[in-house]
Amino acid sequence: MMSMTAIFGAFESGMIYAVLALGVFLSFRTLNTPDLTVDGSVVTGAAASAMICIAGGHPVVALAASFVVGCAAGAITAILNIKLKIQPLLAGILVMLGLYSINLRVMGGRPNVSLMDNNTIYTAMADLLPGQYLYLILNGIILILLIALFYFFLNTRLGFALRATGDNEDMVKSAGINSDAMKLIGLALANGFVGLAGGMLAQYQGFSDVTMGTGMVVIGLASVILGEALFGITSLARRLVAVSLGAILYRFAIALALNMGMPAGDLKLVSAGIVTVALAFGILNESVSLSTLIKKRRKADA
Repeated sequence: MMSMTAIFGAFESGMIYAVLALGVFLSFRTLNTPDLTVDGSVVTGAAASAMICIAGGHPVVALAASFVVGCAAGAITAILNIKLKIQPLLAGILVMLGLYSINLRVMGGRPNVSLMDNNTIYTAMADLLPGQYLYLILNGIILILLIALFYFFLNTRLGFALRATGDNEDMVKSAGINSDAMKLIGLALANGFVGLAGGMLAQYQGFSDVTMGTGMVVIGLASVILGEALFGITSLARRLVAVSLGAILYRFAIALALNMGMPAGDLKLVSAGIVTVALAFGILNESVSLSTLIKKRRKADA
């Protein structure tokens, strides 16, 4: 059985990865754009957050900076796609590769930096929240606020334009909406959320590492696909909650695998398995729904 420490850890880290999953949801589902910038922008956010905390800056300012640098990374990917006509997948790879060197420079040429003796959002809130549940409560509050902001944003005129661009770009253009601007805003915001998740992760685990972004896009996709397959997509609010729960379930699956004695080197195999199962489950659900709909129509015709 998993210990309470492992269960709490899965919940706490799962909520941070849920923020990343929301960013992946915006690019992958809302804009219908595969974006591999995530593996680089999450580290950029972590590096910015860590260095500002080390310099004595306020940890909330550090998280704001994480969001901004993430937005900048996403905007560069969008510009490569829009202005230079580079395919989104390749544009994301190019920016991700470039960010590796930038992230090293941000961290002063060091591959990792420690935050153990520096102020973070968790140490700043230690006197206001119970120590045992500090990480759980604070991460939960941040995630709920972000889901609410995400929901209200996607229901604004700009949000509807973003969603329409992902659904049918030609229709959006015929309506006089600048689809290129929508892509730029969407990818910037998506990576802003990813950068924010990186900033939170650095402060949560107490360090930033230049390799910590490896496989993050897979984690984000796994969370989106798993959440949608298990919890449904009947409304926007439900989809956002489902994506967040998918990230938490993903972390539980990883924690369970480690608890069962699986070597850490095999975790990528577990991730691939989770994505495969989630995809298969989603396709099975669609098939069942389609067959049910056909039966209902046949009964109605009879």
